[in-house]
Amino acid sequence: MGAGSPHLIGWSGDAVADSVLAVIDADTAIIELSVWGGWDRALSAQARTVLDKCLAEHPTGMIIDLHRLRDPQAVSAPLWLTVCAQGAALVPPIVVAVCLPAHAALARRLRRLGARDWLVLYATVPQARAAMDGRHPLPDRLHLALPPDPGAATRARSLVSEACTGWRLGHLRERARLIISELVVNAAEHAGTDIEVVISARGTGAGAALHLAVYDGDPDLPRMRDPVTGPLGPSLTDRGLGLRIVDAAASAWGALPSRAGKLVWAIVRSRPEELS
Repeated sequence: MGAGSPHLIGWSGDAVADSVLAVIDADTAIIELSVWGGWDRALSAQARTVLDKCLAEHPTGMIIDLHRLRDPQAVSAPLWLTVCAQGAALVPPIVVAVCLPAHAALARRLRRLGARDWLVLYATVPQARAAMDGRHPLPDRLHLALPPDPGAATRARSLVSEACTGWRLGHLRERARLIISELVVNAAEHAGTDIEVVISARGTGAGAALHLAVYDGDPDLPRMRDPVTGPLGPSLTDRGLGLRIVDAAASAWGALPSRAGKLVWAIVRSRPEELS
């Protein structure tokens, strides 16, 4: 993945998403996304950008709250149907719930377009949460709570090794250990809060992947930085360079706000040389 395009909400190259908010729940790995304001070309672009980044994280589900969206002509309907189709195509698939008043023009149009075949409509966000609470998280999922100390990365690497052995993903072990180490060290050094590590398997066969998630209590999202060049060349200890290691080793990575801080995630997929 190119260093200039990580799946970071609010990455410097994006339009400022001042009418779109995405938050992930650390316990359920469900993303709640809210969109508000009048629907126009700018808001459409913002929503599409954030939705793409949310789908890249491959959550267990997504709740889209459109109660504050003003779309009297229901022109946004194709976007929500497309997102639901994309979620259904993932392996494993994710459920997308759209929340808006039943009498809204957008709800009526979604029903006419056959939304029941692609998404589930709920009148309120609490109803959607209650419905999704009954869904079990990914079956192949390991969880580890860590303190923000130097030994945290060692324990996280051990969990990755356990996951790769148990799920027969040994060819991903070294890259995954490198990535989880950088993510946990960053969380320990820069957030200084308790850390949660969640490792899960995604996909099957040659498309199988490892999903690495590190939660901490600091709401500030990470930023990659260019190396600081000194008399002896680039500094390898400059803050932010660890994310360049993650960017080089991961198939995709990014960050999302969570209810108590943030999530930094990475997906590790097979490379051709690893399958030969």
